[in-house]
Amino acid sequence: MRAWTVHSPPISGQAAAPGRARRAQGLALVPEGFSLAAALLPPLWFLRHGLWLVLVLYLALSVLAALLLPEALRPYAWLGAHWLIGLHAQDLRRWTLARRGLPVAAVVLGADEEAALLRALDARPALARAEAPRAMDAAGMMEGKAA
Repeated sequence: MRAWTVHSPPISGQAAAPGRARRAQGLALVPEGFSLAAALLPPLWFLRHGLWLVLVLYLALSVLAALLLPEALRPYAWLGAHWLIGLHAQDLRRWTLARRGLPVAAVVLGADEEAALLRALDARPALARAEAPRAMDAAGMMEGKAA
């Protein structure tokens, strides 16, 4: 079983940050643990998950390290940085989701994302309202494919 954090827009009764509620859509589940893809190809992983600010910081620090570090230390710095990125990639996703108006709503255990989502919705039915727009969109897409 794997731990997942569930991120949702503020449920009615909770104060939303001004201007952020408009951008927040549905639920997001983020797994806990090391991300091999993020460790091997950080820029592509950041782009895949929409971590624009993190990508800019990564590129800036890469250029800075290339300019300031001696040639002999660069491979070790690269390995260490990519190892740390793999360890903290999911935390960077959680931070970005919180900045976008999707704070952590729950922590659940599940074998995969679908099982974790079902457990979260079972434990906190109010989260189903945040998930409804995404489910409706998926159903509409399925109907469009069937027609």
